[in-house]
Amino acid sequence: MSIIPLRVPGGAARAALPFRFGGRLRDLAPAERAAMCDRGTSTDESVREATAAIIARVRRDGDDALRALALEFDRVHLASLEVPRAEWDAALAWLDPELRRVLGRAIHNVRTAHAAFRPVAMEVETEPGIVVGRRPDPLQRVGVYAPGGRATYPSSLIMGVVPAKVAGVAEVIVCTPPGPDGRPSPVVLAAAALAGADRVFMLGGAGAIAAMAYGTASVPRVDRIVGPGNAYVAEAKVQCAGAVAIDSPAGPSELLVIADDSAHPAVVARELLAQAEHDPRAAVVCVAIGDAVANDIAAALLVALPGIERRAIVEEAFAFAGGLVVAHNAIEAVAFANEWAAEHLLLAVDEDAREAMLAQLRGAGTIFVGESASVAFGDYMTGANHVLPTGGLARSFSGLSTLDFVRWTSWQRVTPAAAAALATDVGRFADAEGLPNHAAAARQWESR
Repeated sequence: MSIIPLRVPGGAARAALPFRFGGRLRDLAPAERAAMCDRGTSTDESVREATAAIIARVRRDGDDALRALALEFDRVHLASLEVPRAEWDAALAWLDPELRRVLGRAIHNVRTAHAAFRPVAMEVETEPGIVVGRRPDPLQRVGVYAPGGRATYPSSLIMGVVPAKVAGVAEVIVCTPPGPDGRPSPVVLAAAALAGADRVFMLGGAGAIAAMAYGTASVPRVDRIVGPGNAYVAEAKVQCAGAVAIDSPAGPSELLVIADDSAHPAVVARELLAQAEHDPRAAVVCVAIGDAVANDIAAALLVALPGIERRAIVEEAFAFAGGLVVAHNAIEAVAFANEWAAEHLLLAVDEDAREAMLAQLRGAGTIFVGESASVAFGDYMTGANHVLPTGGLARSFSGLSTLDFVRWTSWQRVTPAAAAALATDVGRFADAEGLPNHAAAARQWESR
């Protein structure tokens, strides 16, 4: 079935949408453009202070603090912090068979993709007799955070647990918030069983991150924490990064769409709505190449918006960090995309332009090439990882992979003949740095 583009005169539809940002990119004031790109939470003093207080409570009071936080934020009395394995097994047994098949398909694809990208040991001879090697060793224990709250995310659990197991991690623990009934989502528990998790704790927010980073009587200390979350989870990961490795400080979901006149407006609209429904602080922006494209997408959004569920969350997200802006051409759109550094970047552009555009993009967590590569497919089923950097940090962080679950052991071999060949030059280098004993250690090989 073809999708008929909707036409509206001028910018009337755009004006009716609750986007925070709009207009032509070239006309944006520097402060407004900077505000679009500054999506991190680290400058939010209230988030930073509240998170620091929670971490301090957990470090001081351990399990007692975790129980108090569950009562305070989740309104749940926790007799035990850990979910018994029998409860996972029961959740799996009661899981709808079709949903179990779907989860199994997702796990298979994630396992297949991540196994293909698993790092391998290697050696190189830099000079005759000098060999430098590097080997990936799996971490002993990692923690996976699976968000809860407004929705449940078995997909995030899968994206963390499966690559860890593919990498050979010995123990994978999961923290996920309790639901209104005081227990984690049965689907999340079933996913934990299918994905191969070792332990599950019903803990959420900054408290869960602190517990995994520092350990308590019930929650073991881990070597790395991975997984997305809200602003407080992201901030907790940043604040605990001195005590434990993290993947990236991933916060609320983001999507940037580049659309040209080949795009179907209704498809683009649905992609924007899908990511906006995650969180009121989600950031969704469409860069339309040309005014007509922007108007068509705005009209499609106005048609779709009244009938959707979670509309209040979507509209709040649009108003918080959303935008529908116009680029003069593809060059301007790509330049802005690299500056904005999206978690998800969808190229709803002409097929002939996609590969060239892909080659020029440097700052994105993951890129969806063509509008049929829906972000929803990547969220659940393609096998790529959906735990990705947000807040503009895709400029320097990568998405979750098996690399996050290993540390590298390196070595070097130097034969006596190679040592003799190195000795004089290394001695000169050490003299230049004012380290005479280094120089002497090298020069002892000159005559051997």
